[in-house]
Amino acid sequence: MLSDKDRIFTNLYGIHDWHLPGARARGDWDGTADILARGRDAIIEEMKASGLRGRGGAGFPTGLKWSFMPKQSDGRPSYLVVNADESEPGTCKDRDIIRHDPHKLVEGCLIASFAMGAHKAFIYIRGEYYNEYLNLQTAVDEAREAGLIGPNASGSGWDFDITIHRGGGAYICGEESALLESLEGKKGMPRMKPPFPAAMGVYGCPTTVNNVESIATVSTIMRRGAAWFVGLGRPKNSGTKLYCISGHVNKPCTVEDELGIPMRELIERHAGGVRGGWDNLLAVIPGGSSVPMIPKSVCDNALMDFDSLREAGSSLGTAAVIVMDKSTDLIRAIARISAFYKHESCGQCTPCREGTGWVMRMMNRMVEGRAEYAEIDLMEQVTRQLEGHTICMLADAAAWPVQGLLRHFRPMVEQRITDYKARTAPRIAAE
Repeated sequence: MLSDKDRIFTNLYGIHDWHLPGARARGDWDGTADILARGRDAIIEEMKASGLRGRGGAGFPTGLKWSFMPKQSDGRPSYLVVNADESEPGTCKDRDIIRHDPHKLVEGCLIASFAMGAHKAFIYIRGEYYNEYLNLQTAVDEAREAGLIGPNASGSGWDFDITIHRGGGAYICGEESALLESLEGKKGMPRMKPPFPAAMGVYGCPTTVNNVESIATVSTIMRRGAAWFVGLGRPKNSGTKLYCISGHVNKPCTVEDELGIPMRELIERHAGGVRGGWDNLLAVIPGGSSVPMIPKSVCDNALMDFDSLREAGSSLGTAAVIVMDKSTDLIRAIARISAFYKHESCGQCTPCREGTGWVMRMMNRMVEGRAEYAEIDLMEQVTRQLEGHTICMLADAAAWPVQGLLRHFRPMVEQRITDYKARTAPRIAAE
């Protein structure tokens, strides 16, 4: 169990003051200039050594991502863009960071931007997060007034400032290149890669896009050292992670614990267990709505980290754990998710624009059982034509939940069709 002394987010529940005096009392902004004095390369090497993997879902090594930024400017400025467009259903961790611990994010922005040679950071925050935006803007203003950011930030000799940009509520803008398009004032539609953002990002300049949680952990790692961070979690899955546990649990919560904690322990220790007991569990979506569900038989021994869940046929994603007990209509639940992705597709790529509609309509029929058995395989085929054939991952996100349903609960789908045929056969015969 993670001890309190190893927690990064010490005000996750808003018990203490989130303003600058409270943040400083908890150790934020302590010796920031000394961290920057270690130099850009030393900071990046420390982040590489920490093994921090991106907390936005992909799990790409953060220090390695930073190292892709140019060492010398070719005349263009460099930028850090923080992705706070938290739109993945089931996910609410970044919201709690911004609401209750915003100075961790602001200080992290300074350190990360310095390491990448950026004098400017943009925080792209979900438009619906209005109160969180106010807290974050207040934290930025407090830091600026205290000289912690701005000219000669924290007395380091480095000029740095932050601009907060409110999004318009589009899920697609959580994808990094669509976010950059939106930040530039264009329609939020993903870009082809290459060029990658490190070469040509926002305004055509070198850019790194990082998740809120990734950046908010930076200052603590730099203070306590990479060895401390590596000592938590599991090999290649180091450190702590915020988990959002929702659904059929007794105490839904967001909680910080080590990567690699057993799923059952996470749910029972922090969320009060599954409603009706562990044996009443049917399935869990372990990483937000875009990842495949796994049945109880897999959940029994699943570990909550990037590699373990990939081996289990799913993904850690944003670590938004959606628990479903035996009262759940899994087919209806996946149909609801399919409707979400159909609605949020930007329509740029034909497989996604057309395929998400196909999947949604087929899933709606499956909910009633108003389908033929052969259509189950057809739906699987449609998801395969979606997966991996588009510019961004939204099509994959639409395909994977359906694939998870069919992989683990195909008999349930078949039974729904059988029941529908049994109900309607007498009526058809009478006609």
